[in-house]
Amino acid sequence: MKIHEYQGKELLKRYGVAVPRGIPCFSVDEAVSAAKTLGGPVWVVKAQIHAGGRGKGGGVKLARSVDEVRQRASEILGMQLITHQTSPQGQKVRRLLIEEGADIKKELYIGLVVDRVTQRITMMASSEGGMDIEEVAEHTPEKIHKVAVDPAVGLADAEADSLSRQIGIPEASLPQARTILKGLYQAFWDTDASLAEINPLILTGDGRVVALDAKLNFDSNALFRHPEIVALRDLDEEDPAEIEASKFDLAYIQLDGNIGCLVNGAGLAMATMDTIKLFGGEPANFLDVGGGATTEKVTEAFKIMLRNPELKAILVNIFGGIMKCDTIAEGVIAASKAVGLKVPLVVRMKGTNEDLGKKMLAESGLPIISADTMAEAAQKVVAAASAA
Repeated sequence: MKIHEYQGKELLKRYGVAVPRGIPCFSVDEAVSAAKTLGGPVWVVKAQIHAGGRGKGGGVKLARSVDEVRQRASEILGMQLITHQTSPQGQKVRRLLIEEGADIKKELYIGLVVDRVTQRITMMASSEGGMDIEEVAEHTPEKIHKVAVDPAVGLADAEADSLSRQIGIPEASLPQARTILKGLYQAFWDTDASLAEINPLILTGDGRVVALDAKLNFDSNALFRHPEIVALRDLDEEDPAEIEASKFDLAYIQLDGNIGCLVNGAGLAMATMDTIKLFGGEPANFLDVGGGATTEKVTEAFKIMLRNPELKAILVNIFGGIMKCDTIAEGVIAASKAVGLKVPLVVRMKGTNEDLGKKMLAESGLPIISADTMAEAAQKVVAAASAA
């Protein structure tokens, strides 16, 4: 789960992280009022969407008068903001953050992720913060410094100071930087975050260290512990199909292809998508119905896939372990009849009650294309999609 920049900054403030004064807004008039409340000669009008690269996409603009705040807010609010992290259609801007201007002497980067190799939270820091941090990681990785944090100790003062020095923070500013780095780590730990970034972390002309941006993602599996974070969820920023899938405990992510995939198990789902691509097709979605799929869940899965206007064919790939093949067959038959399936359907089943499941499909009277191997299933569904 993701939250907006202004929400992330409010959270980080509770952990001692210095952030600029800012006011979230939902209309142009609110933006003008926010600028007047903040005061000062310069304001920043910032689009609030769940994606990075807003500045490059025209979603972050300076304003040097209240009239210019009105103009910038009018330009950004309601626009379809396209960045490298949005779909080609972009994301509609429904919220703004009006923030006081900052005297930026240097832009830095601080980030936290869970490193699966070390099995620890790893803090990354770079002297090259700002909009091109991805290029820094790709072309000059030596400029990114890391520390794997001992979970029993937390981020130590010495570790925070070492990272700060490595990215060029002067000695006089080390205490402020230490507070921010340790606060960011503690916020990450306390909220079960999966990602936390401050990009840029700035050094001002008078030596202050300030978080000019904040990006926080949270582990969805831990949200039951954090109702206060769930309350920050903005459904307008999420795919409607993915929201609907979550109601039925379906793991669904819409993609850009035209072949729907219904699979039990995340690993098998990834392998299925890879096999479809191997034979020249493009998956329309990732869909894991899990090990306890019911007829109702399979029916809802079909309905969600069929909402995609680009869908040309569906591949059902099931390994019957805990989930028995005859149960899936029953669900596939019921779902096909309930939704009036009009696109080709390829089914491959292996495992528990495999023969019974295949017999049920064969006797259903539905135009189902059977396959015995993943390669055969992928080839058949790619051919069906191409012919549709």
